[in-house]
Amino acid sequence: MARTKPLIVGLGNPGAKYRDTRHNVGFSVVDALEETTGIAPTHDNRANALVGWGRYAGLQLGLMKPLTLMNRSGSAVRHVVNYSNVDPADLLVIYDDINLPVGRIRLRPKGGAGGHNGLQDIINQLQTKDFPRLRIGIGNDFDRGEQSRYVLSRFTPEQQPDIEHALSRAADAALRVATDGIDEAMNQFN
Repeated sequence: MARTKPLIVGLGNPGAKYRDTRHNVGFSVVDALEETTGIAPTHDNRANALVGWGRYAGLQLGLMKPLTLMNRSGSAVRHVVNYSNVDPADLLVIYDDINLPVGRIRLRPKGGAGGHNGLQDIINQLQTKDFPRLRIGIGNDFDRGEQSRYVLSRFTPEQQPDIEHALSRAADAALRVATDGIDEAMNQFN
């Protein structure tokens, strides 16, 4: 079932030094969606985010990139959800996951944060776990205590084809969630 006013949120860290890092795959998917849909997020001072709304496949579709640091994404998301009157069930939050191999994507209709601080902040701010999410695998090839350095690093040349394919599939999956709902998208992309 299609959602009434879908809002696709890509998580990442703002700034050139974080561009194309593992932690910013959510931003990369929103960038791809901007090209596909023609919806151009612009700076929203109220939310401290890039937010854009437009028509896509007969829907009023929103794209968003919080400009807070990743672990503080919740306040920006809460603000847009509240002033745009978006039901949390109409969200799709896209983020990196170290528990999936590089290039794997996984859709879920709801659930916990799985150790992801940015997602946990959104759960805390919205006071619900009941919103869809799309995880993009970034792998976990790091030594103990090196997780922060790893997620802020760039993909290796060998991983680049896998992640480019994953970002393309993630953008397609996000649009399928928006138009046909999470169950249909999970059937096709999981």
